[in-house]
Amino acid sequence: MGDFLYEGHRIEYDSYGDGDRVLVLVHGLLMNRRMFERLGPALAREGNRVICVDLLGHGRSDRPEDLRLYSMPLFARQVAALLDHLELEVAIVGGTSLGANVALELAVRHPERVQGLFIEMPVLDNALPAVAGAFTPVLLGLRIGRPAFELVSRLTSLVPRTNYLLDIGLDWVRQRPGPSGAVLEGLLLGETAPHRELRGQIEQPALIVGHSRDPVHPFSDSGMLAEELENGRLVVANSIFEWRLAPGRLDAELATFLAAVWGRDPEASEAPPGSPRLA
Repeated sequence: MGDFLYEGHRIEYDSYGDGDRVLVLVHGLLMNRRMFERLGPALAREGNRVICVDLLGHGRSDRPEDLRLYSMPLFARQVAALLDHLELEVAIVGGTSLGANVALELAVRHPERVQGLFIEMPVLDNALPAVAGAFTPVLLGLRIGRPAFELVSRLTSLVPRTNYLLDIGLDWVRQRPGPSGAVLEGLLLGETAPHRELRGQIEQPALIVGHSRDPVHPFSDSGMLAEELENGRLVVANSIFEWRLAPGRLDAELATFLAAVWGRDPEASEAPPGSPRLA
């Protein structure tokens, strides 16, 4: 575990493995780096150095109640600051949901820092109605019912960590309502992802993982992104639970992608010309 200061605020991260094949993983919205506590060690055993970070407002990093500190561009700047702290010129950057969008933002704003992209369940154009419908009531509930949510947060924080999948859900419930509301407000007031014209300029190889039957992370967004990115490749997950319950196949896909990017093997890391970019 490590930490550094970003504009006066502390940001924490975990590190697995060592070497110069670095992957930075960013968690989902109102979640934390523990969601990668299985994936990080698994990829480290394949010769990668994996850094799992808690963005501001999440996990064990500082959680100020100031919506002005939360936006996709600001989250991307935090990842760039993490690379500076680790004295890394470049890394493969990726994550899940919010983390996927932050990786895209970093690739657009600081392309020189991004060697490749790992994108699981991006939240793009087709997800906007569902996102607004899902998170606006949550935000209102956090504001109106703050005392009740504070009590729930304290009670669930006493529950010991026992089951990986259950702990992921509990970590979402354990959030303190004040900082969580500020995060949601900041994100809802800004753009959720780079515009498609900017996404189309991304040249780095990208592994995109999507699945069906999830309105907040529609498979159409994953497919659209694979078509937009010149070197994007789409992998279809069986469901949102595959990587959490039976990770072997998707772990292998990501490990192969990382090795190909660092090894500069275009046949493995990029889609052949004219192909549907589907794995």
